Amino acid sequence: MEINEILAMTMFGCFIAFLFSGFPVAWVLGGVAIIFAALAMLMDLWFDAFIGVDWNYVSIVVPRMWAVMTNWVLVALPMFVFMGLMLDRSGVAEDLMSNLARLFGKVRGGLAVTVTFVGLLLAASTGIIGASVVLLAVLGVPLMLREGYSKELACGTVCSTGTLGILIPPSIMLVMMGDRIGLSVGDLFLGALFPGLLLAGLYVSYIMIYAFLRPQAAPVPKGTESLSMRVVFNVLWAVLPTAGLIMAVLGSIFFGIATPTEASGVGALGATLLALSKKRLSLKVLRDVGRETTKTTSFIFALLLGATAFSLVFRGLGGDELIEAALTGLPFGPTGIVICILLVTFILGFFLDWIELTLIILPLVAPVVAGLGFDLVWFTILFAVCLQTSFLTPPVGFALFYLKGVAPEGINLGHIYRGVVPFILIQLLGLAIVFYWQGIVTWLPAVAYSQ
Repeated sequence: MEINEILAMTMFGCFIAFLFSGFPVAWVLGGVAIIFAALAMLMDLWFDAFIGVDWNYVSIVVPRMWAVMTNWVLVALPMFVFMGLMLDRSGVAEDLMSNLARLFGKVRGGLAVTVTFVGLLLAASTGIIGASVVLLAVLGVPLMLREGYSKELACGTVCSTGTLGILIPPSIMLVMMGDRIGLSVGDLFLGALFPGLLLAGLYVSYIMIYAFLRPQAAPVPKGTESLSMRVVFNVLWAVLPTAGLIMAVLGSIFFGIATPTEASGVGALGATLLALSKKRLSLKVLRDVGRETTKTTSFIFALLLGATAFSLVFRGLGGDELIEAALTGLPFGPTGIVICILLVTFILGFFLDWIELTLIILPLVAPVVAGLGFDLVWFTILFAVCLQTSFLTPPVGFALFYLKGVAPEGINLGHIYRGVVPFILIQLLGLAIVFYWQGIVTWLPAVAYSQ
């Protein structure tokens, strides 16, 4: 094995090891890049063994970082973050929850179905997992427990539904994926729409079947208002603002009226107007949302800069060729290689956050998959569905800890862990469906661009 390959493997191993040290991920990425760039140059100087990384090569990192900071596509990130945070403050979710609970009140398991529909609408208008899970937990879990729902079903529904925002557009993760591997964000948004709806449909199907088989775990609430035209009208009136915002953002992208970056500005303005119409907008709210948006955006861009430096040095050491040779050398054929990549990604999701996997793993494996002849948009959506499980799988499942932080008294981690297991299996079922029926991803982009 060549010395540069040994350095590349050691560099990747150090990155994984330092992630468990507690240091911020951005500093880990940048720090490992600096250490191994210096090590490669010292070995070149002392042992006259050209590694492939010298001062001229390392200097490329400056224009690369500048390209990240001036990337027009990434302007969408702070706008979508602002939109999600402002919508969280607007009070729209509370109206949705109360009215949808009346609509599904006579259905066994209807409250859990209500949480799923509210979560679906939040996913299509916020894309921020922490905000969605916390809001659904505060609104939905006490309501379900008060009506006699099992703690496991309540916790599992909130956690899984809250993670839909990472997949359903406008998704921050899809924006980052498109930037890292050079795909159109609009293509990814179009491709992710049906898989996201598929998962939501599978969640609802499971809840209804579970409630039928175990009536005591999801009873019909007592004293529920009968279905009437007034109830239906109130539901439509409550859904209208959120649906209008979704159509303004996603519709402008899908119909070619605006780019994702321009649509993000429309979404930010629309969420602000919704908060104003609900009399929830104030200088304090605007200041708090602006501050949180700045923090989140700074965190993301620090990660992007660190990942840029890491990827440059890792590629200079021949790490991408090493990964490609290892994958193409597997004796499984093209389809088997893709399955192996998804399996490894699923396992890594137990220990790594979606950001690390998006910034480091995806750019390494995407060229290999493209070289095997697969549609890269399809594979990227598969990768995204796989990463969605990382929010639910312990020990680093962030959705679990978001819920635990605001859960009512009597909910412990055991209830949460047991509750999410069926939904993890449902996500894997959804992943298998998207894997075998590529048209679920590729049909909508093809139709949109054929017009």
